[in-house]
Amino acid sequence: MAERLQTTPAEKAGAPPSHAPHRPRLVLLVVLLCQTMFILDTSVVNIALPAVQRDLGFSPAGLSWVLNAYLLAFGGLLLLGGRAGDMLGQRRALIIGVVVFTAASLAGGLATSPGLLLAARAGQGVGAALAAPTVLALITTSFPAPAERARALGAYAAVSGSGAALGLIAGGVLTDWLSWRWVLFINVPIGAVLLALAMAFVTETERRAGRLDYAGSLTSTAGMSVLVFGLIRAAEEGFRDGVALAALGAGAVLLALFLVVEARSAHPIIPLRLFADRSRAIGYLGLLFQMAAGNGMFFFLTLFLQEARDYRPLAAGLAFLPLTALILASSNLAARLVPRTGPKPLIAAGAAVMTACLFWLTRLTPDSGYAVALLGPLVLIGAAMGVLLVGITTVLMTGVRAEDAGAASGLLNVMQQLGGALGLAILITAFGAAGRGAHGSSDEVLTEGVTTSFAVAAILTGGALLLSLLLPKRAAE
Repeated sequence: MAERLQTTPAEKAGAPPSHAPHRPRLVLLVVLLCQTMFILDTSVVNIALPAVQRDLGFSPAGLSWVLNAYLLAFGGLLLLGGRAGDMLGQRRALIIGVVVFTAASLAGGLATSPGLLLAARAGQGVGAALAAPTVLALITTSFPAPAERARALGAYAAVSGSGAALGLIAGGVLTDWLSWRWVLFINVPIGAVLLALAMAFVTETERRAGRLDYAGSLTSTAGMSVLVFGLIRAAEEGFRDGVALAALGAGAVLLALFLVVEARSAHPIIPLRLFADRSRAIGYLGLLFQMAAGNGMFFFLTLFLQEARDYRPLAAGLAFLPLTALILASSNLAARLVPRTGPKPLIAAGAAVMTACLFWLTRLTPDSGYAVALLGPLVLIGAAMGVLLVGITTVLMTGVRAEDAGAASGLLNVMQQLGGALGLAILITAFGAAGRGAHGSSDEVLTEGVTTSFAVAAILTGGALLLSLLLPKRAAE
């Protein structure tokens, strides 16, 4: 894979080339800042929601769309964004996406009505969908040496794994100390720094000749959007809801049609050859299971701490600090190990530890103290998540052709978003069913639902463990 291509089709056509110096470490800083900003935005708003509701007058049902508007636009447009990066050039796609995301963040912070805030959140999703796939694509093109790429992917996995926990902490700090509006305003200076760094240090990648696959773009975007909507609706209303079932069915049909279109397209938005490699196909499914369990775990632990244990938002966020620290440390260690061990043992070990710890959390009671009942599993889950994500990311991004880097990165992000939405829908359904059958105080009913959701999450990570055993011994080495 070429580290830098000297002459691009854009340059041959007379377009001005990018003269940014090729400094891989600064490129890595740019893409990690970008990934941090997008991952934080999936969770940083959670803790601010009560303040948003009081200030703007959201209804309880409407309030959920402060989260869902972002997820719907982000998840629905990711495949299109990944292919657009391949065709426009990754640097150009990154810059456009960050501009859109930053402008939408400013608009959201200034919003004076529910409609304006929801439109801004959707705008953030559009910007993220365009820029996020460039993160991994730039890593694969900037770090061709296996050892260097492994370290870069380890840093990416650390950011991806710790981002949700960091978002809870940041949301608590900003909401308690300043205002809910700052969970959006904070993106403006970060976006400005990102733009300056990207324009100065990120070298443009080769623009791939061809035309946009309009049929594939339409069916993938519509299918992903409808499917994410169906999952969100099911999380709110249950899987027996007619609207949710109709959306899930329509999403499945549209995505099946998308696969037919891609198989016949000369310039597919997602090259189906990405699934031809057994290790990569297993990795995508394993990532789906892992994100389904992890996203639900964050949601229900936050719920337990604030509702059953009466933690303030800031205290609930800070409770995740040990997990965050261990994700960062274990990701760094795993990045050093993966060139020697291959990713398979890391994925298997991480999934096994997460499964055991999620079963451990099923023993929570309304009186469980943090130090005795939560600190241990949080530390071990943090260590396991860092190791597992480095292994899976290595499997998915190693050996990808240069012309498919954006598409592969977009698909990885799609699996993260879909996994999170799917996991939340499944675990909320389990939570509601357990709560309806429980007796006792409100805290006892809540805890029964939370522990049931952890048991289901453990089954999901157990699935990731079984999948890891199907990987070749030295997968993606």
